[in-house]
Amino acid sequence: QVQLVESGGGSVQAGGSLRLSCEASGYIYSYACMAWFRQAPGKEREGVAAIYTGSDITYYADSVQGRFTISQDSAKNMLHLQMNKLKPEDTVTYYCAADFGRCDSWQLPWAFAYWGQGTQVTVSS
Repeated sequence: QVQLVESGGGSVQAGGSLRLSCEASGYIYSYACMAWFRQAPGKEREGVAAIYTGSDITYYADSVQGRFTISQDSAKNMLHLQMNKLKPEDTVTYYCAADFGRCDSWQLPWAFAYWGQGTQVTVSS
């Protein structure tokens, strides 16, 4: 059974930084696509960033390119999202997601079978 547990959300002022973490348990980490999504109330879940654990190839949404960095610590089965230069519009719930295989459809929520419970990020202006 694969489980994903996020941590690191919180409140920060605009321009600040936060680091989200996702601990993966169960056999998911090898050769998997792991991603961060975010969702505002009443809106569709949006893919933010993804990483293919087999090669460390990363993918980013245009809205976060240059500000967010996704990384993995394979020894600890941890996924991270370093978020810099945060903006008020980054205020949403962030979710960790994972599935076996490459990240060909990483921006599509239905491409991922496993999800964390979400962690809230609030950016004040």
